[in-house]
Parts: sequence; structure tokens; C-alpha cells
Amino acid sequence: MVARSYTVAFEGVTAKPVEVQCALSAGLPAFSIVGLPDKAVSEARDRVRAALAELSIALPSKKITINLSPADMPKEGSHYDLPIALTLLAAMEIVPPDAAERVMSLGELSLDGTLIPVTGALPAAMAAAEGNYSLVCPASCGAEAAWVGAAEVLAATNLHRVLQHFTGQKPLPAAVPGEIRAAGFSRDMADVKGQERAKRALEIAAAGRHHLFMSGPPGSGKSMLAARLPSILPPLSAAEALETSMIHSLAGLLDAQGIARDRPFREPHHTASRAAIVGGSKSARPGEISLAHNGVLFMDEFPEFSRPVLETLRQPIETGEVVVSRANAHCRYPCRFLLIAAANPCKCGQMSDPDRACGRAPQCGQDYLGRISGPLMDRFDLRIEVPPVAYCDLDLPPSADGSEQIAARVAAARDIQAARFEGSGLRVNADAEGQVLEQIATPDAEGQALLIRVSERMNLSARGYHRVMRVARTIADLDGSDTVRQPHIAEAVSFRIVAASRMKSAV
Repeated sequence: MVARSYTVAFEGVTAKPVEVQCALSAGLPAFSIVGLPDKAVSEARDRVRAALAELSIALPSKKITINLSPADMPKEGSHYDLPIALTLLAAMEIVPPDAAERVMSLGELSLDGTLIPVTGALPAAMAAAEGNYSLVCPASCGAEAAWVGAAEVLAATNLHRVLQHFTGQKPLPAAVPGEIRAAGFSRDMADVKGQERAKRALEIAAAGRHHLFMSGPPGSGKSMLAARLPSILPPLSAAEALETSMIHSLAGLLDAQGIARDRPFREPHHTASRAAIVGGSKSARPGEISLAHNGVLFMDEFPEFSRPVLETLRQPIETGEVVVSRANAHCRYPCRFLLIAAANPCKCGQMSDPDRACGRAPQCGQDYLGRISGPLMDRFDLRIEVPPVAYCDLDLPPSADGSEQIAARVAAARDIQAARFEGSGLRVNADAEGQVLEQIATPDAEGQALLIRVSERMNLSARGYHRVMRVARTIADLDGSDTVRQPHIAEAVSFRIVAASRMKSAV
């Protein structure tokens, strides 16, 4: 007899069903696992053996074969422990075989039978719902998995409780989803003294999800501004929260409360590798750009990132997804993020101050910002210079517009865009392209004339031309205007003008 149960293998954010088969046959006692298992899966036999021994269950003196089907799909991770143990118990007829066939399970076993939390409970619950299975998982993963209301989720603390459930001694209660955490931000835009143009750029960036590049000397407030950007972003919608949480579940970043409505804010260090930013390493795990999906990716000291890392951003910025390819894995992750990049004007950072600049100015600034390629710089919709703040400016009164007021304007602009793109699959102006962009962002006659003149004078690429149109559409939304007019075009263009001496590759 062959006993069966089910679990999942992860390919990107997709959980693929895996059938776990167990056969007991005559021969020398052995315990083998086949079906392209990695080291962690192969070691499951020792953890399962010890966990069953803790329950005073001895393995039969037979040849035990566990097959993970489909056999040509790589199996990675420790979450195969529980389904292997459950299928083995079904083959030994300790657990009713037909009951084991109706469930999907995942979880790592400790040597005493305790169920250890694993990553990917939320995508696994989605797969269980699609296959009409119940899901059995560790207790600490229950609140996360229970968010998929279409699947029955049973959370257990140890293997003994799982055994009691399937033998009818003590059924497991259904897991309860945790409460949605409300976004709470202690940092407010009112903390920023001066820098009104930078705050305006952040407001436009937040309203239309436009990428922003900030250049300025050390201490001018670039990091301070970026850290306060989440406080003006609208909370995640239900669909966005589920998308983001599935990625964070695979990365093991969800806590016991599960789904949150605040947008992710990721700020990798400039020494991060390509695999850390884009995803990969041995297993194709999500990188920082995917963990920032529907949120903000802040890259401080932007030119200090290695050139290969910076160039890998170009395609994800355009397509909103990244394909991580490895020899044994090929995964696709969504990565629609808002990129905020900050940089000093030169290596020493003091090029704007003649008394403190080094002897190589302004050439040092051109060389330093020249590390950012023209095609990558062309993908920034907004570019601003953040001037230094003098000590006397610290006595200025707080800004009249704090995060609450700015967030209200951003939310209103986002609502306009949501109504505009309803049913199209688009969400914000940054997503619009082609005929859709022409329909929503073509300016009036005066605006069109200005846009043509500016495009010729600045030698804008087609990408740059369309990015100006998108930004102008967002500015019009913030202004409550149905039509893109000349002032909107003028302001959008002003955010692409950067002093040539400071940024050689500006346009």
C-alpha cells in the first residue's frame, strides 16, 4: 500500500502542490527520500525518526521509501518534515490513510516532536484553498495562514497534537487570523525645517509612485526626508497587503500577527550584493526590491553601490517584476516599488561649498555621479538638489504641512487614479504607458507647446518625455485638475533640471 499526503514547493511567490508518497516494502531496513530533495529535506528522515521515537513509535523493520512528486521539481527547505511524518504514520496505519490524503501540511520537526515555524505559510494556504485541502501548520504560523479564509487552517504545537487530531482523540481548533496592524509613524514631515522643494518632490513621488533622486551635501536632510516618506503614503489596500505579505512570508519576515497595512520601507546598505538586492543566492529567494513591493526602496549613498548592482535595477524599474534564474531554479517576483536614491554631490560631499571643496572640484563631482549610468538616471522621474541647512534655520517654526496634511492630499490623488484606472489592472500614474498615457496625460495646447520646446532643448529621450507626462499628470491630480495644463508641465520639467556641473548624466 502507498500512503499519500500533500505539501508545497515554492517557485517565487507561487506554492506548487507536492504529493508526498510513502511505501513500506520488504527488504533491509532503510529510510530513503527521493524526488530531488536538498540537504535539509534529506535530513528530515533523522528528525522524523527522533520525533516518532519521542512518541514511543518505532519505525517498522522494512524499507521505507518517501517520494516527493513531481520528482523533477527541486525540493528545498525544512517544511517537508511534517508531511513526511504524517504520510509515514498513514502508511503504518496509525493515522487513517484517507484522512491524510485530504490535508496539506508543512512544518519543521524538532527532535522532541515540537513543530517549528517555517516560511511560506501564507502562499501554502493559498495553494490549499485552490486544491480544496485543509492546511496543518505550526501554531506560530496559524494566524498568518488563516488570512486565507477559503482554506481550513489547523495549527498544532507538536506532532503529538497532530496525531491526536487524526486519530479523533482531540481535534485541533481552527486557527484564527490575527488583527491587522494599523500603521503608526513616529516620524513626521513637520520635523523637517525648510526643504520645501524636497518635501514637494516627496509628495509628488508618493502620489504617483515616481522614482526620486536626491543630491546634496552631508547633513542636508536626505535620509531624514526619506525616512518620513512612509508617513505620507496611503495604507495598503487588501489586494496589495496580500501580495506584499506573501513575499514577506517566503522571506520569513511576517510576525505572529500576520498581515499589516503599512507599506514596507527597505533601506539596504551600499555594500549589499546583487543577490541581496535582486534575489537569489543558492535558492532563488526574494531580494530587497521584491521585499519593497508596494512600498519604498531607499538606497542611500547611491553611487557607492557597485556598478553591477545598480545596473540590475534598470529592468525591474521598468517592468515591475524580476526573474531570478539559477541553475536549478527560475522564479518570478513582483517588485513595483518607489525608489528613493540619495547621493552626495561628490566623494567628499562638499563640492557646493567653495571654502570646503577639494582641489578636484568640479571634476570630482562629475566622476562621482558618473558612476550612475545615463540609462539608469533616465529612469528617475524626479531629481532634486537638497541644499544644506544652516544652524540658524533650526529656529524656524514647524512647517504648516505635517505628514497628516500631506498624506490627505496624496490619498485624494491616489483615489483619483484608482477611479481612473478601475478595471484596467493599473494602479497609479507611474504604471501608465502607450495609448493609456496619451489619453490621460496629453496636455492642453499651451502645455503641449511647452513640452515640445523643453524636449528639444533638453534632448529628452522618449522615456524621459513620457516620464514628464506621467509626473505632470500626478501634479494635475494633486491640483484637482482634470486637464494637464502648462503649469503642471513646467513643474514636472523643473524636477528634471540638474546643474550640469553637478550631474554629468542628468539628461
